[in-house]
Amino acid sequence: MKTLLNLIVAAVFNGTPLLYGTMGEVLTEKSGNLNLGVEGMMYMGGALGLGAAFYYEKAAGAAASGQVAVVLALAAAFLAGAAGALIFSFLTVTLRANQNVTGLALTIFGTGVGQFLGEYMRVRENGYVAVSNALKAAFQNSPFPRALQNLPVVGQLVFGYNIFVYLGVAAALVMSWYLGHTRSGLQLRSVGESPATADAAGINVSRYKYAATIIGGGIWAIGGMAFIMTVAGAVWNHEGLSGEGWLAVALVIFCLWTPLRALWGSALFGGLMVLYLYLPLDFIPGQLYKILPYVVTVVVLVAVSMRQKRENQPPAGLGNAYFREER
Repeated sequence: MKTLLNLIVAAVFNGTPLLYGTMGEVLTEKSGNLNLGVEGMMYMGGALGLGAAFYYEKAAGAAASGQVAVVLALAAAFLAGAAGALIFSFLTVTLRANQNVTGLALTIFGTGVGQFLGEYMRVRENGYVAVSNALKAAFQNSPFPRALQNLPVVGQLVFGYNIFVYLGVAAALVMSWYLGHTRSGLQLRSVGESPATADAAGINVSRYKYAATIIGGGIWAIGGMAFIMTVAGAVWNHEGLSGEGWLAVALVIFCLWTPLRALWGSALFGGLMVLYLYLPLDFIPGQLYKILPYVVTVVVLVAVSMRQKRENQPPAGLGNAYFREER
């Protein structure tokens, strides 16, 4: 029982960065934009988020506040991702460049920028960039009182996570409500399904594509920052994020473009990533055990592609540039 509880907690903990990446890509793809630059934006968010907290603490010294550090890291990561997504939007919406090629280029660009900034900080600080244990606690400890955390079973399963888990759950609920129950959300979905029809109805297609892609990019980057500040121990590692962004892209399909499904989907994949630690099997080589999430990803992509139901399919206009002159 204790092993199962620990596995569930670890699954949620490790799946939280994937949750942000998935939500950001869901919002982006609902507008009809297919941005494959998630990996790069997560790298940028991780480097700049850690840098914001690190240099804030360095400037404030003993007076540094953990809450302020979290807010600064969130803001820096979001702005980094939004800036990268703005570049993507300009190239694909305004200049109508190929979305697949642009997204892959953004992955290379964002990964390079993130690694450069991280390594630059590391070299500048004599080889070590990390926040203090006092500040790290604000990122990694639960925001709830210790009395709630110590409740049997419930305390560990409900009140024992870091702040990013609860922010992620709240964001998924808000996004689900926005897409399904607001006028603006329905208009965004119509842009992704048929931009020509939405345009004919008086909806500003470019504005919705820009807004969804930029906000989605910021959400991805928060996922990268959450990974660095929690899973990676708030220490810069230039290869620490490898593969997280691509798993998030696959999770969008696994979750059928639904934010609420991303909650349990990200936890499932987070559990697969650490399953070898909690359920070791001697007859399976460790290297094969560790690639289990990627094997499941391939199986999921094949299974979803075989489904013929319309509700299981991506937005009809996904990945296609909109030429108003051809309407």
